[in-house]
Amino acid sequence: MCELHKTVSYRRLLGGGKASIIEERCINCRECIRRCPSHAKSAITDVLLDLKQYKYNVALPAPALYGQFGSDVSVSQILAGLIELGFDDVLDAAVGAEIVSSITKRYLEKGMLKKPAISSACPAVVRFIQVKFPELIEHIVPFEAPMEVAARLVRAEAARVTKLEQELMGVWFITPCPAKMTAVRQPIAADNSNITGVIAISQIYGELLKCINNTKRKHSGCRPSWHGLGWCAAGGETKSLDINKVIVVHEIHNVGELLEQVALGKLNDIDYIECLACAGRCIGGPLTVENRFVAEKRISERIADIKKEPRELGISLTCEEEEDALVLVKGAIQARPLMKLDEDIVKAMCKVELIESTLNKLPGLDCGSCGSPNCKALAEDIVQGKANETDCMFKLRERVSDLAQKMADLAQKLPPSLRVPLDDDDENNMFQKNFG
Repeated sequence: MCELHKTVSYRRLLGGGKASIIEERCINCRECIRRCPSHAKSAITDVLLDLKQYKYNVALPAPALYGQFGSDVSVSQILAGLIELGFDDVLDAAVGAEIVSSITKRYLEKGMLKKPAISSACPAVVRFIQVKFPELIEHIVPFEAPMEVAARLVRAEAARVTKLEQELMGVWFITPCPAKMTAVRQPIAADNSNITGVIAISQIYGELLKCINNTKRKHSGCRPSWHGLGWCAAGGETKSLDINKVIVVHEIHNVGELLEQVALGKLNDIDYIECLACAGRCIGGPLTVENRFVAEKRISERIADIKKEPRELGISLTCEEEEDALVLVKGAIQARPLMKLDEDIVKAMCKVELIESTLNKLPGLDCGSCGSPNCKALAEDIVQGKANETDCMFKLRERVSDLAQKMADLAQKLPPSLRVPLDDDDENNMFQKNFG
C-alpha cells in the first residue's frame, strides 16, 4: 500500500476480497494502477468504436504520444496515422498548451496571480489540493487545462467548416493518463467538458503503428511549436514561461511534501510551481507504452529539431480578451471535504471521539491486512459502519483466544452428569487440537 493512500486516497477490501474505492478520498492519481504488483487494477477509457456515434470526429493527441515513436517517425506521420485510424481531423493538444503558456506569462508579468502560482494542468494535483490543501485553492491558476483549450478551438473550427451541430461532433483526447478521463466526466470547475471522450495511448498504439507504416500521406495542418511539445515532460511548462523563480515537482508524494511547504508560507518568494502527479509528467503516465526515460529522450530530440524551424507558436489569437475568453475557467474551484463524518455537527464530534477510542484499541501496526491502509483508516471505517473490529487479524486472534478460554471455563462448569473425566494431558491435547 503506497504512502499516499495512507493520507489521501485509499480503497478497502469488501467481502470476497474485492476492492472498493473511497470516492471522497480519491484524487485520481492512479498510483494504485502503477504500483499494484499483480496488475489487478486497470483504467477504463473510451474506444475507437465510440467514434461511430458521431458524424465528425477530431483527435486531440497529447504531446506524450510523440515520445512513443522513434525519430524515424515524424510528427506529421503520427497525425496522418490518426486520420487513417478513423478520425476526420486532428489538432495537437500542445496548441492549447502554447496558448495557456502565453496567457500565464502575461498574468505573471502583470501580477495578476497569487504567488506562488500553482499550475492547473494536472487534474490529479488540482483534486489533491481540493481534498488535502483547500487553503491553497486560491494559488491555482484560473486557467483551463490545455486539452480543454484545444477542444474549444477545434469545436469552433469544425462547426465553421462542417456546419454541423455540436452534438454531432466528437472530440477525443488521446491520453497518457487516466486522470484525464475523470476530468472529462467530472470537470473540476465547469458543468460540462468540451471533450467528448478519452482514449488511452496504450489502447490504440498497436493499430496506430500499423496505420503509420501503411500510409504515405502526411498531415499538413497546424503542428505544435517546442513551447507546447515540451509540456509533456517535467520542466517543459516552466521553460515555456521563461521565468526564473520556479519549482518543478513531479510524482504525487513529492507534490504533497512541497504543498505542505507552500501551506506553511515558506515559498512565498517563488513565482510559479509546476506540479505533476506522474513521475516525469505526462511522459510517465500509466497509459503510455514506452519507457519514460526513452520517451523523454525522444521528446528532447523532437524539440531540438523544432527549434531549428523559423517559427514560434503554432497558433495565435488576435487580442487579450479573446485569449481570456478561451482559457479562463468558467466557475470557481471548490474544496472537497476529505471525509464528512455526519451532517449533524454534534454527532460528528461524537464520532471523532469514537474514532480515537477505537484507534487506541487497535495494534497500530498499519499492516493493511484488514483491507484498510492503516489502523486510523480502519477506525474510521468501523465508526462509519464500513468495517468491523474483527477485520483486524490481531483483534480477531484476541477474540478467538478469549472465546476459547470461555469455552474451556464453561466446560468445567458442566453438570456432573455431562462431564467426561479427562486427565491433564488429554485436556491439553484437545485444547491444542481445537484452538491451536
